[in-house]
This record gives sequence, C-alpha cells and structure tokens, in this order.
Amino acid sequence: MNKGLKFLIVLALQLTMITSASAQSAGGSTNGFVIGLIVLGVLLLVWAIIAITDNLLQIEAGKAGIDTEKNNMGLFPSVKSVFSKNTPAFAQNDHFVRLNKGYNLRLEGEAEKVDEGNAHVTRFAVSPYDFRGISPIPKVVVEVGDEVKAGDVLFFDKKNPDVKYTAPVSGEIVDITRGAKRSISNVVVLADKEQQYAQFDVPSLDASREELVDFLQASGAWSLLNQRPFDIIPSATAIPRNIFISTFDTAPLAPSTHILLDGNEEAFAKGVEVLSKLTSGKVHLGLDGKSTPSAALSGINNAEIHYFSGPHPAGNVGIQIHHIDPIKLCDDVVWTVDFQDAIILGRLFKDGVYNTSKVVAVTGAELNEPKYVKTYTGANIGELVKDNLANDHIRLISGDVYSGDKKSEDDFLGFRDNQITVVEEGDNYEMFGWLLPISPRPSISNTFPNFLYPNFKFRADTNTHGEKRAFVVTGQYEKVLPMDIYPQALMKSILTQDMERMEGLGIAELSEEDIAICEFVCTSKTPMQQILRDGLDMMREQL
Repeated sequence: MNKGLKFLIVLALQLTMITSASAQSAGGSTNGFVIGLIVLGVLLLVWAIIAITDNLLQIEAGKAGIDTEKNNMGLFPSVKSVFSKNTPAFAQNDHFVRLNKGYNLRLEGEAEKVDEGNAHVTRFAVSPYDFRGISPIPKVVVEVGDEVKAGDVLFFDKKNPDVKYTAPVSGEIVDITRGAKRSISNVVVLADKEQQYAQFDVPSLDASREELVDFLQASGAWSLLNQRPFDIIPSATAIPRNIFISTFDTAPLAPSTHILLDGNEEAFAKGVEVLSKLTSGKVHLGLDGKSTPSAALSGINNAEIHYFSGPHPAGNVGIQIHHIDPIKLCDDVVWTVDFQDAIILGRLFKDGVYNTSKVVAVTGAELNEPKYVKTYTGANIGELVKDNLANDHIRLISGDVYSGDKKSEDDFLGFRDNQITVVEEGDNYEMFGWLLPISPRPSISNTFPNFLYPNFKFRADTNTHGEKRAFVVTGQYEKVLPMDIYPQALMKSILTQDMERMEGLGIAELSEEDIAICEFVCTSKTPMQQILRDGLDMMREQL
C-alpha cells in the first residue's frame, strides 16, 4: 500500500474519532460518526485524484525519455529532493549518486612528488597466483636463460590454452620460482635497459567479437579483464551484461586519478572503445563526484557516465555496480577493468604493442619520501622502496591497508596493484587498551577524542588492538557498507555453508575490497575477507 495512502487513512480515522468524540460530548453520537465517515470519504477521494494525476505525469514523462527520479516529475516535490544536497552542475546530465555510509581513513605518508623517468627496477615477475580460476601449475613455455620481448608468452592455463600470459617487459628469464605442491609462484624477468616489444597485428574494431576475443587471448591482454562474480579470468564464451570501470580510488593513500591519467588520455579512450565492442550492454564509468572531472573522462565516448560522492568505499567498482545495475545471481556475468589496465589495453590497440607501463604510488609514513614512480606491471617491491625506508621495523603491502597483500622485499607488485603501502609493524601491546587512550587512532565510535578532528591523519601500524572475539551483532557493518546487504547474516550463512541463503543475501555482489571496510571496523576481529573468499569459492564450485 502507498505510504501516502496509509498516512491519509490514519489521518482520516483520527479525524473521525475526534469528530465522533466531539459529537458525543454534544449529545449527537450518530451524527458525529456519519460526519466522520464523510470526512474519510472526501479525503480518500482527494488522495485518489492526486495519486492518479501524479502517476499519469510520471508515465508521460517516462515515455518522453525524462528521468523521473532526477527531475522529480510529480505534483509535489519529494522529501528527498527538498532536503538533499543539490547535484553539482557538472553532473546535471548524468547519473549522480551521493553515498553517506562509509569511513575515510586518513593516514600520513601520501605520495605527492612524481619521479621523472622510470624507477630503477631491474626485475619484474608474473605470478599465476594473481589470476583466479586458472590451474595452480600452468604450462610454462620459457626456461631460465631465455630472452623474451614484452608481450611474448610466458605460460598458459592447461584448462584454457587459448589464454596466454605474457611478459610485462623484455629481458632474460632469470628465475621460475615454485611454491607448495610444485605450483608456479613467479616467472621472473631481468629487464633490458631499452625495452623491446613484440609487434602484434591489431584487428580492426569493426571486426567480429570472436576475432577481437581471439586477439586479446593471444596477446596476453585477456588477463587485464576481470569477471564478476568471483573475480576470475573471464570465460571467452560468456558475454558480459555490462562492463564497469571505476576511474577513482577512495582507499587510504590511493593514487590520484589525475596523475594516472596524465599523458594517457588517448589510450584510455581507446581502451573504453575496445571494451564497448565486447559487451552486449554498456561500458559504465564511475567518476569522482566531489570535484569537476577531467574532460578526458567526462567527455568519453562509448560509455555511460556516473558520478559518486561519499566516503570510502565509494570508489570501489563493486559499490558502483550495486548502485548502477546490481549483480543479481551467481550466473549473472559482468566484467570489471582496472583504470590503468584500460590504458594498457588502449595502447595495445593504438600502438600494436603490449606496453604495461604504469604509475605506482609508493606511500606510507615509514618512507623517507612517499612518491609516485613510473614502472611496469609486476615490479620488484624491494627495488621500488630501495634507500627510501625510514626504518626496518615495517610491513610492506602491495595495495592499500584494507585489502592489500603482505609482501617481502623479494616479492613483486600484484598484477592489478597500483600502490605500495609501508606501515610500522604493530607487534607492541598496550596495557588496558582503550581504557588508557594515550595516542589517537581511527575509530567509527567516539571513544577517542580525535573524532572532533575529522581531517586528522594517523600514523598507521598493523596492531589490531585486541584478539579475535565472539561474532556478535553490533550494527557496525551497516554503518560503513553503502549496499542493501546484511553483511553479518551473509557471513554466518557462509560459515554454515548454506548455499541458497548465501546467494539470496547477495554474495554475488561482493569482493574482498568491498567487505574490507567492515573487517576494519569489526569489534570481533573477524577475518571477513577470508570468509567471503571461501564462500565465493564454494559457490563457484557449484556452478
């Protein structure tokens, strides 16, 4: 039943009771009841006229192609339109989403300076572990001592041999490291000083989708694509309903879009054009709605523009999918592409070479100089931070502090990571914990007085300030996750392996980076990202 109708009925009944009571006090109870019924009937008639007129206005506006929600097509303004903030002028013609839930973790150590020239990194690697859905022991086609060009094949998946995984740089194969059960950990390339590229015969964008797919698989660019649900390498036979790209990142110390895009505007536009040929739907671009965007983004062709404003995780592509066109079931296929991977894809079709050059933000308060560096995919982390560490009591993270992976100096940057974060190792313990709040620390509660200073920047460490506790209902997750999902109920359904309930509660919409903010605020210290991944793997095995 319409909320307005409910309100009018309740109001009319109240008036009827009041009128009857007044009439009884005057000695005319029957007349008072009749008068009350007449009042009720008149109010219902007025409501019916208003409701029908309002619906007809919205139907006609819809036929004319007018966005009824954005333009408030009705007889009266909605409460939301009266009290909500105005849409910025630059987003008037596009979809604008203002998110209120979330939390911005402000940390010291933001990168500002951009190093000119490439970073002094000599070793790069591709790891099969970075690609979900492929065999742990792929077929390696190179040997130690082989010379390769950027774009030459390193290995392929035995279950899907058409998809090739190629070298990010040219040079000599110096190591093929193995992990548990003889799985391949890394294929390591010692880079040439002057890069050499394998030349590809690029098909026309007017070619069939099958030809484009075959080219992407053979050139190694297929690995730039990500299929949701499950965050796996896409199937060549499944056509995505839509493709989504988030052009900004709200994670702590995340790199700036303007720096990543600088000089790559044409390549990004080309990448979006290529992606538009691979979907039966649309390419959706999520732009930062807090400030006027670059014309290279807002004026992009072959894509639908959406603006998002709000705290982290507003920049996560999963959050944006939820508010644009959500994933409904586990067999509902969409693709996502990282912002810089779209640039790499565009270079391939523009120049005919697999050029993985990218900008990486080397961040954190434990660095002498946080900065942006130019390098290539899979760069050695130790060389990226060489001579820049303020002390040796640190943790190296490939990615951000919420969802990044712990690394050593011998490890390599994750395939899709654009950031390294260096924080203090938190192996110190405080007596009485929060009872003696000596230093300020991030919290969504008001336990610490630093909530009075919203722009205060914290010096991060890895201390969890407590042990794992019982998984209790707190309502904390719903405060920071801007999705119509019940995270705690979902986590419990995963722990009990209730497949039907997991899907019904929206597991298909989530990835680790989306739920990471919930893990950060969790009083129980529950490893929610790992639980979610276990659930996603269980669901994928059932398909």
